[in-house]
Order: sequence, then structure tokens, then C-alpha cells
Amino acid sequence: QVQLVESGGGLVQPGGSLRLSCVASGNIFTIYTMGWYRQAPGKQRELVATINQVGATNYAESVKGRFTISRIIGRNTVHLQMNGLKTEDTATYYCKRDQVQLTYWGQGTQVTVSS
Repeated sequence: QVQLVESGGGLVQPGGSLRLSCVASGNIFTIYTMGWYRQAPGKQRELVATINQVGATNYAESVKGRFTISRIIGRNTVHLQMNGLKTEDTATYYCKRDQVQLTYWGQGTQVTVSS
């Protein structure tokens, strides 16, 4: 089993910044993909950004140039730096980890962008 603990959500004004963190623990494998997905009320969960064990990244078009995903090698931690936040970024953000053909999700952290 793998546990994912997220932190860093909150309320921010449009144009502001937040940094989300996700720490994985438990039965960790060295080959993985970790990332962030989000779900707004009434909408489907969607990809935000992912990163794998060699640092290859993937971003949703809507966040390119504003969000940056990174990892801390050896600490099973990923960060999502979110700059230039927009009201449409409001959602619950979920950390996800894929390894050995299994998928794990965090509990989610709320990000609200509002003036």
C-alpha cells in the first residue's frame, strides 16, 4: 500500500500563487509517475500535471506556463507551484501515484481562487 498526504491548498486572489505538496509513503517503488489532478464541482476530474522518476513532465494546456511540477529525489515528494491563478483553477486538487500497474490517490486539497 501507498499513502499520499497532500498539503498547501487554500484561498488566494486571482493572480496569486500557491504551492501544493504531496508526500508518498509505504510500499514505494523507484519507477513511478506522480502528479496532480483536479475536480471542480459538477465537472470530471482532469489532469493538471505529472512527473516521473526521470523527471519527465506533462502539463494540461490550461496550466502551461503558469504551473510547475517538481520532485524531491529521495523524499518521495512532489510539488506543484501554481502562479497566475485564475478563478477557473478553483477545484479540489488530488495527488496521484502510479507504480507497478497500481494507482493511488490522496484525499484532496481545496484550492479556491476568488477576490
